[in-house]
Amino acid sequence: MATRNLLHYYTDHKVMVDTSFPLGDIVRNRNAAGRISKWALELMGHDIRYIPCTVVKSQALADFITEWTEVQHLIPDVTHEYWTMYFDGSVMAPGLRAGVVLIFPDGSWLRYAIRLHFLASNNATEYEALINGLRITVELSATRLYVHGDSELVIDQVMKESSCKSPLMATYC
Repeated sequence: MATRNLLHYYTDHKVMVDTSFPLGDIVRNRNAAGRISKWALELMGHDIRYIPCTVVKSQALADFITEWTEVQHLIPDVTHEYWTMYFDGSVMAPGLRAGVVLIFPDGSWLRYAIRLHFLASNNATEYEALINGLRITVELSATRLYVHGDSELVIDQVMKESSCKSPLMATYC
């Protein structure tokens, strides 16, 4: 279906499929039968390359988001005097980290990196990032704040759209 609807992409461009599964071997298998053989016939005329996925370290992703936040997100209207906070937590082998980006009403911004010196889950690091970001905004005397995060669980729990099953998460919430 994709090759029929997007034929102009397949004919004009090289298609690279990042996958952790051996799709190239499966599609090119001479002993394939059924749907696999039909897919192989459909895809045979196109330049499709199957590339193994590389691992993206969670801290590298958090650093990238922190570094490029000002490019990716719209700044609220200055006349409303709202601050904006973006938070993210990261669990990785050497340690736990959290990041906070604060955008002032005038458009200037500050980045904060927080290192956690205790063992915690990914959700706990997200909560730590949120709580530390809120503490920083209180210290900076922010009165109106937009808060953005990538953890759907934390945001749903804070907004009371879902309940906390773990006592630790309930304490954070």
